[in-house]
Amino acid sequence: MRTVGLIVEYNPLHNGHYYHYQQSKKETGADAAVCVMSGHFLQRGEPAIVHKWARAEMALAMGADLVLELPVAYAAQPAEWFAYGAVSVLEATGVVDSLCFGSESGDLSVLSAAAELLHREPPAFAALLREELAGGLPYPAAYSRTVARFVPGADVDELAKPNNTLGLHYLIALHRLGSSITPRTIRRTKADYNQADVTDGCIASATALRKLLLGGGSLDAIRPYVPPATADILEREWRAGRAPVHWELFAQPLLHKLLSQPPERLADCCEVNEGLEHRIAAALREMDPEEARSGRTVEALLERLKTRRYTRTKLQRTLLRILLEHRKADLAPELLRQGAPYIRVLGFSPRGRELLRAMKTKAKVPVITKVTRESSPLLAMDVRATSVHALAYRDSGPRDWLRDYYEPPVRLASTGNPDD
Repeated sequence: MRTVGLIVEYNPLHNGHYYHYQQSKKETGADAAVCVMSGHFLQRGEPAIVHKWARAEMALAMGADLVLELPVAYAAQPAEWFAYGAVSVLEATGVVDSLCFGSESGDLSVLSAAAELLHREPPAFAALLREELAGGLPYPAAYSRTVARFVPGADVDELAKPNNTLGLHYLIALHRLGSSITPRTIRRTKADYNQADVTDGCIASATALRKLLLGGGSLDAIRPYVPPATADILEREWRAGRAPVHWELFAQPLLHKLLSQPPERLADCCEVNEGLEHRIAAALREMDPEEARSGRTVEALLERLKTRRYTRTKLQRTLLRILLEHRKADLAPELLRQGAPYIRVLGFSPRGRELLRAMKTKAKVPVITKVTRESSPLLAMDVRATSVHALAYRDSGPRDWLRDYYEPPVRLASTGNPDD
């Protein structure tokens, strides 16, 4: 069975994602699609607007056959480790033969040439990167500029685009893992990754849709931009008080972490470096009382912390690691390089069940369909992430906090695909 891998967040799943899914299967000739999806917290350090099982259900309703969780250890990381973790999950399945990702360029040639040069981490590249960082640039901008200087024909403006950046790191990860998975790319159309406004009649970015929903817009306002199943699932979760989840709902537990720990304890958290713990303490002292009571406490803190060097995304990831108590030793590079130590199944279709049967003999790491105990420190992090995410629900209880132990994978009787 030819199987394409997709690396996704689906926050929420929209028509652009559906287009990418359709084109990926067409481009690769795949019979089945496996999604590696971030869980409750995402690459830019944000909470998912709705829990991971609901988003897995959206993916299955779209036509995906198997939805696997990207561990939070990788999901809330800069592009390099996010990509490495996701590709390691696809590689570990033993059943995925292609990877198709969206990109602004729609062209693999320059990205592939760059990956070929960079996957061995050449010392000359590292020296150029240090030089760019010394100029005060944030890491993503410094990295793009360094690649443009190091790789013949590379364009810094193209490399700096978010999907091109991720695509480059997917290709580097394939090299570093020695994977035989074949990469393909689909050009992103009509709405850019970070585009905050709706400019098309049926395609809008997830960023724009979240802005619409969190700004007080109704679910009806997004229906033209999402598949019907997505809208129905969101409406169900809204009515149940489990959505929309956003950063301000974590203001109190975050403040508890920030105010109850001494600076040296904060400095031990992932993403806290270059004295950022002291900057956080100073920002808290300087906050206006009205900011703290306005329902935008986290937003005000981010605004006070943001600098040219510390981007909003970097700071969101920093606050998230503090909230989840992820220590530097827990996510050391030597541990992350080992790849995902398990495959967590969030949902499957009838064809996905066939893939799971094949994975019994082909998978390179344990396949988990039921969490009975934390067999891995990274899995324990995922369980705790579920508990923290549930704190944002209107009326959460023990089954929400510990849902990983209760919730089986989402099973779709049929994808609606005539081939099923």
